[in-house]
Amino acid sequence: MRSAARITGALAAVAVMVGALSACGGASDGGSGGGPEEVTFWGSWSGAQAKQLQAQADAFNESQDEYEVTYVGQELVEEKLLTALASGSVPDVVLWDRYNTPLYVPKNALAPLDEYIAADGVDTAQFYEQAMGELVVEGETYGLPLLVDNRSLFYNTELLADAGVEPPTDWDSLKEAAEAVTEQDGGKLSVAGFALDDPGLFNIWLRQAGGQMFSDDGAGTAFNSPEGLEVLEFWQGLFDAGVYEPGFGEGVDSFAEGSTAIKYDGPWALTALDEAEVDYGIVQPPVGPDGGQGAGMGGFGLVIPSGAQNPDGAWEFMKWWTTQPANGVDFAKISGWIPANVEAANDPYFTDDDRYQAFIETMEYAQVRSNIPGASDVEGKALIPALEKFLGGETDAATALKEAQELGDRILADNAQ
Repeated sequence: MRSAARITGALAAVAVMVGALSACGGASDGGSGGGPEEVTFWGSWSGAQAKQLQAQADAFNESQDEYEVTYVGQELVEEKLLTALASGSVPDVVLWDRYNTPLYVPKNALAPLDEYIAADGVDTAQFYEQAMGELVVEGETYGLPLLVDNRSLFYNTELLADAGVEPPTDWDSLKEAAEAVTEQDGGKLSVAGFALDDPGLFNIWLRQAGGQMFSDDGAGTAFNSPEGLEVLEFWQGLFDAGVYEPGFGEGVDSFAEGSTAIKYDGPWALTALDEAEVDYGIVQPPVGPDGGQGAGMGGFGLVIPSGAQNPDGAWEFMKWWTTQPANGVDFAKISGWIPANVEAANDPYFTDDDRYQAFIETMEYAQVRSNIPGASDVEGKALIPALEKFLGGETDAATALKEAQELGDRILADNAQ
């Protein structure tokens, strides 16, 4: 397990690297003749994560003397970008949830990058194909993938060892392990065997069951199916076994505190868990009843908004970070995130670490969310609310899926007009 000392050591290494680069030259008079040109970098990250982004920007700033990147955190960054476009004061580069690309390209919010890519000979095959695809709309490229993630299975090594069970590999062993580690105290749940608290992960369970979210032609939903029902019946079996109850551990990180034994989570959780000093391991998501693998790929890219004042500086920053594997690995050492650059993601820093190894292996079959027009609203407005009612005991599985299908199909039809 990576220790807090390892994180601290990585930060120190970055500081040494920055200092060395500064000694070799540092930022002086840039291309403007009066010092480096300013590049404004927006993103939604705040707090400790904002410091991580600025540390990476500082490393870029020290690597050359033409540009000076400054990170500015923004809540609801996509909405703020639209406001900035209207006022004519947009940033130069944005840390971008790739999933939003097809929603904002029609709003003329993002600048195409194909000319930059061609001029500098950037090979987009160096990135995870699924991640790259989220930044391409109607044949034009609007960003470069930066970070990838997936939800793999975290488990408390001490709790599983005490119960005499191995880390789960399929649905049956997941239920078995969850039941074995669940604890009651005075009739109340004190240790949850499995955190069944995120209906937004339904799509990966559905893939594990062999189903799919949408029809092949994208005209309708496909989750109201035998496979979809199989997922909810499995969830119900976990509830019936008492391994979880709605609201358990709310407001705290119950896994870090040792009161949840198994959960799905992403690489962003590693630093906080190391600080909590909980003993944990990570394995790939369990396969479904017929051996089906399923995992979702999310993450961020870097984009240049339409009307950016310094697109050249933004591009140089993007290219430096995404296409030089060492820079992606350096950011991982201070943030925990996995680079979208495949070579960087397969660096020994990740492959020699058991927890990262699971994420990297899972990345081989992880899939991004659908870019069918209206797909995000199908999940956010139809499916997830119906699943929340199911998890809360307000409706049964068949009704939840039927209601979600009816609303979801109407949403798709409206978006197809």
